[in-house]
Amino acid sequence: MNLAFNASRMIGSRVLIIGDIMLDQYQRGLVERISPEAPVPIVKITEQVFKIGGAGNVAQNVATLGGAPTLISICGEDLYGDNLRDICAGLRIDSHLIRSPSRETTLKTRIMAAHQQILRVDRETTRTLDNREFESLVATVDHQIENFSTIILSDYGKGIISEKFLRWLADRKRPDQKIILDPKTCNFPYYTNFYCMTPNKKEASEGAEMPISNREEILSVGREIIKRRNLQSLVITLGGEGMAVFLPGQGVFHLPTTAKKVFDVTGAGDTVIAVIALGLSSGLDLLSSCILANCAAGLVVGQVGAVGVTQEELTETLSSWPSAQQEKWSTL
Repeated sequence: MNLAFNASRMIGSRVLIIGDIMLDQYQRGLVERISPEAPVPIVKITEQVFKIGGAGNVAQNVATLGGAPTLISICGEDLYGDNLRDICAGLRIDSHLIRSPSRETTLKTRIMAAHQQILRVDRETTRTLDNREFESLVATVDHQIENFSTIILSDYGKGIISEKFLRWLADRKRPDQKIILDPKTCNFPYYTNFYCMTPNKKEASEGAEMPISNREEILSVGREIIKRRNLQSLVITLGGEGMAVFLPGQGVFHLPTTAKKVFDVTGAGDTVIAVIALGLSSGLDLLSSCILANCAAGLVVGQVGAVGVTQEELTETLSSWPSAQQEKWSTL
């Protein structure tokens, strides 16, 4: 298996991303004294950076890997919504951001000092979409959906991926379209009949209402999720342990992590689902796509914040691999 060649096949592949977008604000500075008002550090801000997060980071990863992402989401009619629009344009993401006057753009502000995060402040609207917002969302999706074979649902629990939307999508999608979902535990009861889900270990444990602390429990949880949610496949990301890929009829495969260091896990799940979708869109099977995704995630966790892996970084890393590392854990 030529892994670098498989990665290059993803260039130009089209993926539709639907989900919750957010803006990540990083304020970096110096701490030289403690506040006289309370026992807290005073941070003198020297740099401010905005990055795209949530479903936007999924689209960013598709773009930096050479794919062609189309992103559908909702944000506020505010300055931060303008920032998201501008960032999407700079990344060459075909974005369709529905601007709502009754919602604020999700903003996550991180205060950093000496590469250490000391505070995070969140501003967000998480209520269910109102009728106008929902009708705008489904009209936008309806206009785009026929153009894609692979669709990502990026659920961050901010209101876009809801029971109502999932019912609409189930009636609208074609049988041949592959829908891949990055889940949120609060919406687990509404997830059914997808091609694949990509929960992390905590989400999988909570979604199945079963503990995960060893291989046998991972296998039990995975089988239970596939059964309850009627999935064609499942990928459970395991942090520093890599990922487990459940392929009914083929088996359960473990891919060990490729990370040389873990500095920040922010956005690693976004990278995984983006690469899996790109691989599938380019004609690769799920296991081959997961091998690429596992490598890409290993590159992301060595950097700060939600970042996009480039095609050059991925192919260079894959070129040094003698072969794909995988172990069959069980039949399925």
